[in-house]
Amino acid sequence: MSTRPPTTPPTSGPSFRELGLPPATLANLDQLGYVAMTPIQAASLPLALAGHDLVAQAKTGSGKTAAFGLVLLANLKPDARGAQALVLCPTRELAEQVSTEIRRLARAGENVKVLVLTGGAPIRPQLSSLEHGAHVVVGTPGRVLDHLRRGSLDLGALATLVLDEADRMLDMGFLNDVLDVVERCPKTRQTLLFSATYPDGVVELGRRFLRAPKEVKLLEQHAATKIRQRFYAVADEERLDVVVRLLEHYRPERTLAFCNTKEVCRGLAQKLVARGIEALALHGDLEQRERDQVLVQFVNRSCSVLVATDVAARGLDIAELDAVVNVEVTPDPEVHVHRIGRTGRVDREGWAFSLASERERHRVSRIEELQKAPIAWHPVSELTRASNKPLVPPMTTLQILGGRKEKIRAGDVLGALTRGAGLSATHVGKITVNAYATYVAVDRSSVKAAMRELTTKGVKGRAVKARTLPATDE
Repeated sequence: MSTRPPTTPPTSGPSFRELGLPPATLANLDQLGYVAMTPIQAASLPLALAGHDLVAQAKTGSGKTAAFGLVLLANLKPDARGAQALVLCPTRELAEQVSTEIRRLARAGENVKVLVLTGGAPIRPQLSSLEHGAHVVVGTPGRVLDHLRRGSLDLGALATLVLDEADRMLDMGFLNDVLDVVERCPKTRQTLLFSATYPDGVVELGRRFLRAPKEVKLLEQHAATKIRQRFYAVADEERLDVVVRLLEHYRPERTLAFCNTKEVCRGLAQKLVARGIEALALHGDLEQRERDQVLVQFVNRSCSVLVATDVAARGLDIAELDAVVNVEVTPDPEVHVHRIGRTGRVDREGWAFSLASERERHRVSRIEELQKAPIAWHPVSELTRASNKPLVPPMTTLQILGGRKEKIRAGDVLGALTRGAGLSATHVGKITVNAYATYVAVDRSSVKAAMRELTTKGVKGRAVKARTLPATDE
């Protein structure tokens, strides 16, 4: 459960009223603030609502969840039993984001049940929920396949199959699981495939499992006024030091730093921490619990820099990202465009910094060709320390041991802090309630008061155990 609203929908573009949606759906979209369609919605919804299979190239944050969510909801028969829509996602985080958005879109319908089936979560509660039925299932390939093999998930009534972030699923080695799941789906279904990039593996998926699909490819272009790109020529041995200089010069509040390998990812995170910059690493070696805690701290603005590999960072939708640093130039120019598109969203501006050694110059040339614009090179010598004050995040994340299983809600935590601890709502940030833990972001100056309130008076009149997460020095 999250207190942060979704990415602000656009206010200009084609209207949803052009789609012939039911009045109740249109009223719900108005209530949710969906005034106009994003480019991917405008290009894909008329085709998909007409019943066509679809291959769409779209990045995280482009509005693709609503693009396929409205279609699968339109295909539902609320009175029928069994799963009628299945959305496969590469990660647990993306599955949770997708399910939350589908539930919002489904408010216009009659008691539409959405169920999340992901790994890293206990299977018994999932088995119990499946016994009661679900109209829409959102899950990761491995866990969905597990339920199919157990016989706890029946796809006999499936009308819509969505493969979300298809390229990411292939990157993570889920190809065989995806193939196995798709083979168990009815042949008469509608299939919608969404992917940020379009490698050969995704092309092959589309060829094998989609029926005469329509293709929607929106090549991602970023306005120069929104994302300010700067390239720096570096020697390999000075690369990590230059990242520190970038951060100390520009002082962005939240930065996502991309590395091509997990070794460089770990090395940079360690160097940043050693230099007094609160940084966390996100890579494939992390356990799900560790990954959850890393992400919640960064989303909560209690960590200044998230250092990540492309594989680990895909599927994350992080609002208000000040800067992206390409610590290494990616071999794929489309991936570069996807990386920098995470900043400068909606009405905000953002920085995109790229460090390139001599051996990476050919990769930079390919980026120039794709963007059809020359690269702006800047000297490393321009990077000077802007302030002697340490670069610290504005918030600290507190972890409360107790979540949905203890009937804790975000409003309960907010009430405890604003009433008992004397904090105003402006001192409390995002609140995330998981099954067994709750995470709340509080202003750094209010940590002691918040901890005292939680550990003495608790939440809903019950004492709770709480701690600051490791990325802080409180």
